[in-house]
Amino acid sequence: MTAPPFGTSVRSNRWDLAPSDAPRRTVSVVVAHYEQQEQLDRTLAALQRQTRPPDEVVVADDGSRKPPRVPDGVRLVRQEDDGFRAAAVRNLGVAASTGDVLVLLDADTTPEPDFVERMVALPESLPETLVVGRRRHADLSGTGEELPEPEWLRRAYAETRDLLDADATGHRFVISAVLACTRWWYDEIGGFDESFRAYGGEDWELAHRSWTAGGLLAHRADAVAWHDGPDAGLRAPDPSAKLHETMAVADTTSAAGTTWRGLLRGPADLAVTLASSLAPAEAVVTLDSLLAALPRAVVRLGEEHRLLAGEDPRVVKADDPLPATVRVHLDVRSGLYGDRIAWTELVEGLDGEVGSREAAGGRAVLEDLRLLRRAARWDRPDLAPSGGPLDTTLRPWTEEVTLASWLGAWHGV
Repeated sequence: MTAPPFGTSVRSNRWDLAPSDAPRRTVSVVVAHYEQQEQLDRTLAALQRQTRPPDEVVVADDGSRKPPRVPDGVRLVRQEDDGFRAAAVRNLGVAASTGDVLVLLDADTTPEPDFVERMVALPESLPETLVVGRRRHADLSGTGEELPEPEWLRRAYAETRDLLDADATGHRFVISAVLACTRWWYDEIGGFDESFRAYGGEDWELAHRSWTAGGLLAHRADAVAWHDGPDAGLRAPDPSAKLHETMAVADTTSAAGTTWRGLLRGPADLAVTLASSLAPAEAVVTLDSLLAALPRAVVRLGEEHRLLAGEDPRVVKADDPLPATVRVHLDVRSGLYGDRIAWTELVEGLDGEVGSREAAGGRAVLEDLRLLRRAARWDRPDLAPSGGPLDTTLRPWTEEVTLASWLGAWHGV
């Protein structure tokens, strides 16, 4: 974790509270390209007409048979043709850039004159912000006719007030073809995952990683770029390619809506730490109750408790670091047990506004790690304040609750 180089932060996802007087920073536009010279020419010409001219433009070519032609002053970097590697080529372009703020475009996506100015405004003041612009569609190489926008995406932006009300599922509404963030934040979260080697998914994974790290997410509906041709979702889909994309995203994200629902693969969204002071039966009953209700959790246990738990991939050492994908941490200090509803209500007891809440009379503490990560980065506890006590229908463990009585559901257990 590195300190932010400039700007400030806000609580929750309140990017609408961004200061309006932030100093201007240098801007690099990175354009991903493959065999699209006509579209690239159009996009580079549009970048020369911006109301906020970028300080540099980098074209990153994904192994075209012939190097693309670029005007003087535009930097060209290339990688070998080794299949579809949009994630890798964007990383290559960013690595060659020098600006404080990045704007990512695809070669076939032509920005309107005020696109750059509007995309960089939020990152300049709130450097943890990932901004997605509005991608519209038209037959630019033919009739010029406007084509439909994806209705599901328009609806999502409307329902979330341009992602102001985004939650952990907001990464599904991010498009890498019209994206902006600071170079510091791009490096902080690690750039694009280059294991994505087919069309789609790498932008959702990046946005998910940004969110869980404590980043802000915003949609600039007034920052418009025009894609040459229809939305990919309106074309005849390749079932095999779509399945591969969906599985790749499920294996790398932990939020509901994109991760696995039943299979024990993919990263965890919830981590639980059981105190080493729990009695053996107390620990085993709590662990079994919890994993029966929340099977995708990862649980940190001390050595004695891990020996009791046996071989279970969800059980790890007490001092193992919390995975970066984990958004919620539950610290269980005394034994608890209950059904799926009770455990689910407990771990959903955070609202994105507070960093921690006590529950069950102090027997457990629930933490929003994304807010705590942000607070630590800025050394500002006010970004992750404590909330009031959380009610729960979980029952406290007592010595009368043996493992046998729990497994057999005796006496109302």
